Amino acid sequence: MSLTSVIQAYNTEWPRMFATEAEGLRRIFGEALLRLHHVGSTAVPGLAAKPEIDILAVVTSSNALSAWTPSLADRGYGRGGDLSPGHHFFKRDVAGVRTHKLHLCVDGHPDEREKLRFRDHLRGHSADRDTYGAFKLALEADNKTGIAEYLQQKAPFIQAIMAQIGEQESR
Repeated sequence: MSLTSVIQAYNTEWPRMFATEAEGLRRIFGEALLRLHHVGSTAVPGLAAKPEIDILAVVTSSNALSAWTPSLADRGYGRGGDLSPGHHFFKRDVAGVRTHKLHLCVDGHPDEREKLRFRDHLRGHSADRDTYGAFKLALEADNKTGIAEYLQQKAPFIQAIMAQIGEQESR
């Protein structure tokens, strides 16, 4: 079964696509926006990825979530399920293909730090980046049931990298 989109070689246009989308999102979130990050595999030069731009928006409060939702819908974002308490998720599909994922977290949410630590590790460790890319392609090739299976199967790799980062930080 296919994923939300097909994994492909790194595309040097992905950072530009993030920057373009970030401008529109800044207008929606206004003064509540503290930081916008390009996260996920498209934020790691050289990494094979689903061509879905992952954006992490860090805001002062999610009290305005219902006010932002119509403006996000105008940009093509639909509400997804919350990934954890305080981690709101939106997805944007064009012609049935996922193009963007928006993670919305309140300042101080641990997912911001974790996403940045993983991204930055892969940016700085080409062997882990290449192993992860090959692993994702193998998972895609063997996938039987879709995105949930893919995410579940890559979780142990991510957890192992995060444990490695933790060990490095504690030295």
